Amino acid sequence: MPADSVALACELLRCRSVTPQEAGALSFLEKMLSSAGFVVHRVVFSEPGADDVENLYARIGTAGPHLVFAGHTDVVPPGDEARWRHPPFAGDIADDVLFGRGAVDMKGAIACELAAVLDHLAANDGKPKGSISFLITGDEEGVAVNGTVKLLQWATARGEKFDHCILGEPTNPKQLGDMVKIGRRGSLNGTLIVTGTEGHVAYPALADNPVRRIVAIMAAVMAEPLDAGSAHFDPSNLEFTSVDVGNKTVNVIPPEARGRFNIRFNDRHTQGSLKALIEARAHAAGQGGHFRIKWEPSNADVFLTKPGPFVDMVSGAIAEVTGRQPELSTSGGTSDARFIKDYCPVVEFGLVNATMLKIDESVATADLVTLTAGYRRILGRYFAGAQAL
Repeated sequence: MPADSVALACELLRCRSVTPQEAGALSFLEKMLSSAGFVVHRVVFSEPGADDVENLYARIGTAGPHLVFAGHTDVVPPGDEARWRHPPFAGDIADDVLFGRGAVDMKGAIACELAAVLDHLAANDGKPKGSISFLITGDEEGVAVNGTVKLLQWATARGEKFDHCILGEPTNPKQLGDMVKIGRRGSLNGTLIVTGTEGHVAYPALADNPVRRIVAIMAAVMAEPLDAGSAHFDPSNLEFTSVDVGNKTVNVIPPEARGRFNIRFNDRHTQGSLKALIEARAHAAGQGGHFRIKWEPSNADVFLTKPGPFVDMVSGAIAEVTGRQPELSTSGGTSDARFIKDYCPVVEFGLVNATMLKIDESVATADLVTLTAGYRRILGRYFAGAQAL
């Protein structure tokens, strides 16, 4: 009998694993994987100023090729639970729809990964023709410093080598089979800080209003596109998300103005070249006044898994199961694939993302069954033809 991905998803959803709490989700996976013959490790990482986070790494097999299924069991808070039609951690099913925080992002996909692997092992005398592993974190929805990035370092230090990875993030805009993610734009945060001289608004000649200058610099920075996009990426975009002067009165010119911004950038830029471009635009509009840009550290560089045999195999397997040829996309925000890409080629394919992070997050049970079949087809094709990937 095939593994029941719906039942597995229900069990995971009943774990209140809001970042950074494990809440039984990793314990459930450990139990299921250990029973199937995996060697399972539970690893806790720490960082000053951040919560300790527990992670899981499990592997079956010792030979190559080595296929990794990656994901996260942590979820964002449910918000006002009274607004949910079904309790967010009950794992309720109504009219063939499974409700719960993490149903889409991404406990549902982890359940499908697990079910597909169990089915594959059952069909192959309990052993893969190579190795299969699970790389599961509890720190994807948080600051992401004690999760996948450190788990990969830990595994590599133990001698683990990965050939390819499937990350089960929700990738489909409308229906299963719409989209496979083969890369992500980078993300860079900064704060524009303009310094002036405070004074009374009735005597502007005795002051230097930083608001005037920050408006001019912001306009100059955003006036021209950063680029026109590239072969696999949308154009880069810069968005100011807040402008603050901390002024509690209306008749005092403030001494400082700050504007926070985020840039999502494609493969036409590096972080260094992007910073240089923004600073050049800012200085050209700065009118000789004092300002600076404070850049925040970023671990989210742009990356691309180039189309080729592995991408073709994954998208072909999905097309066979869903009847839809998936678009190869680099859209959306960041994911843990930005860490995995330094160790092996990675593609992302999961559930429909329409309800992720929302009240009444939910997934059709039929989609769980179909996604499991898709992962099962990927496993079969991978180990049948890995030498060509």
